Amino acid sequence: MLDTHARKHVQPTVEKTADLLLKLGFTADGVTKIAFIVGMSSGLFIYLDQPFWAVVVLWFSGYLDVVDGTMARKTKPSAWGTLLDISFDRLVEISVILGLAFRFPDSMWALLLLSASIIVAMTVFLTVGALADKEGMKSFYYQAGLAERTEGFILFTLMIVFSTYLTPIALIFFAVQLVTIGQRMAEARRILK
Repeated sequence: MLDTHARKHVQPTVEKTADLLLKLGFTADGVTKIAFIVGMSSGLFIYLDQPFWAVVVLWFSGYLDVVDGTMARKTKPSAWGTLLDISFDRLVEISVILGLAFRFPDSMWALLLLSASIIVAMTVFLTVGALADKEGMKSFYYQAGLAERTEGFILFTLMIVFSTYLTPIALIFFAVQLVTIGQRMAEARRILK
């Protein structure tokens, strides 16, 4: 929801960062790889009981993830870059979930439910993106929903910072994912019929 509706407010800053990095000789794929490495460290920081750094690197990687897409659109987007971007995004999310699961094993069952819901939500998202004739700003059709990447980062941040309430927050995140799956399936039915 925020990615779709609030992007216009942060896009000027993203554009400036993208222009600067392009001027310095960075490529979109290079920034994608940096975002991946930075983001993967979030799970390690969670496991090492460093929540501040876990949140900082998570959000920095998320910012770079927005910048790399803008850089790609300013140069020449590639199917390979899209694949890297989507795959690395999921691996960063897995890193956070694994860091939380190993640090707080009593919440592992809730994190497992959350993981399953993310898998289903992304399956619907990617399948509709591949099958839809609609074109968007991105390299495939982008389905909006209650839980987009920014909402995920907000909920991951709450899970990291308020780990005492990890299980209920994970279950709220799970419920938000279920609503998102329903939204995307309903839209898919309209688009694909």
